[in-house]
Amino acid sequence: MQYIAPLAKLVEQLRALPGIGPKSATRLAYYVLEMDHDKVKALTQAIVDAKAKISYCEVCFNLTDSNPCRICASQDRDTSIICVVEEPRDVAAMERTRDFKGKYHVLHGSLSPLEGVGPEEIRIKELLSRLYSGDVKEIIMATNPDVEGEATAMYVAKLLKPLGVKVTRIAHGLPVGGDLEYADEVTLSKALENRREM
Repeated sequence: MQYIAPLAKLVEQLRALPGIGPKSATRLAYYVLEMDHDKVKALTQAIVDAKAKISYCEVCFNLTDSNPCRICASQDRDTSIICVVEEPRDVAAMERTRDFKGKYHVLHGSLSPLEGVGPEEIRIKELLSRLYSGDVKEIIMATNPDVEGEATAMYVAKLLKPLGVKVTRIAHGLPVGGDLEYADEVTLSKALENRREM
């Protein structure tokens, strides 16, 4: 279907976003066209502001609008524990639990030799430099439970073992409210492996 030039350009830009196919891009474009002019301006300004004001924390490499970020600057957080995650959105997920009171380190990816992502392409050396302060007693590897995440966790654990820092891995298993019959074999296996005494 042929669109008028401005609409075609809007659809094209929306399609460049991850997870947005041609139908979703078209639907969003028409939605934007139906929006009030002030709401469109507010949306575009929010995008411009986010891009201009957000950077990476100089300590943990999470997204922030101040340096260091609020978590790294907080005196209420436990500096002896660092939770290592793959992406900034993983920090947000961990913070939603309200259970973790330590600090974070964002790798910005995981090891994937097939895609050319080695240790130099993610922030492993920055993690190592954080350990030389001597305050860190435990590293919690909270990478994704996929091949790349597991490989990254194993690689980091192997690097840290000689430094005398305790390295733990988050447990994997069944989601709360999930049914056994719908769980795949790997998930069930991990749930059995990570069982604990009641």
